[in-house]
Amino acid sequence: MPDMLIEPRRADLGHGLVVQRILPYSKRRMIGPFIFLDHAGPVQLPPALARLADVRPHPHIGLSTVSYLLGGEITHRDSLGVEQAIRPGEVNWMTAGSGISHSERFESPDAFAGRGLELLQSWVALPVEHEEAPPAFDNYPAAALPTAQEGGLWLRLIAGTAFGLSSPVRTHSPLFYLHVVLQPGAAIAPPQGYPERAAYLVSGRVAIGDEVFEPGRMLVFGKTEMPTLRALDTATVMLLGGEPVGERHIWWNFVSSRKERIEQAKADWRAGRIALPPNDSAEFIPLPETQA
Repeated sequence: MPDMLIEPRRADLGHGLVVQRILPYSKRRMIGPFIFLDHAGPVQLPPALARLADVRPHPHIGLSTVSYLLGGEITHRDSLGVEQAIRPGEVNWMTAGSGISHSERFESPDAFAGRGLELLQSWVALPVEHEEAPPAFDNYPAAALPTAQEGGLWLRLIAGTAFGLSSPVRTHSPLFYLHVVLQPGAAIAPPQGYPERAAYLVSGRVAIGDEVFEPGRMLVFGKTEMPTLRALDTATVMLLGGEPVGERHIWWNFVSSRKERIEQAKADWRAGRIALPPNDSAEFIPLPETQA
């Protein structure tokens, strides 16, 4: 059985874009280096409203943002001058390090097409020695990410190392992040060799023994547990975890091992010392007066 069951909290980002917020959780702030996880959608918006859901330029420090789509399309622009569309199965891995700003725009006709937009966005806290690294951005096409299939099980390794596979995604600490699809009756266990592991149920029900778990929940496992997740329906599961990087403070979009560094980031954004994307600088999200 899981050590802990995390129930989702709904957060309204405005204009019809509602997300399920999984991490951070009051009783479990991190899973390995993963300090944040949002699940948006699937949601459909008419073309007239799609741009109202745009996320204007905003800053980050001390983390990597990991964007992974199950449906739709998002255009990323950042203060490095990068402009990159992300589509289903691809990975946008942005390392904020000492500071970066970026926007996420829904300007493509495919942004909410088909079943609609479905996004999993996580933040990975950087090890102390990399917290002030120069910012960087990488896009990895779906074809570059290793996959495996056996019987009713299919998986893609988004980042890290697991099940004998290694992802080309550039990371800063030992971790794993997997997209798994299980047909009814198929099963999988989280990879071994990591002290902190979890499974987030995107869709479909799974069982561990006789206990059934509904979608939207995160199951947290201990280091020595050998749980087997068996799909009762066609199920999509994200497996994630890794080595802890130590305690972190989180405020709005800032993550750091030092409270004073977050205070500095607040002052930097308020004073305009964190550059805006050069090709998306007409607006930005102001620093919240209180914690977001």
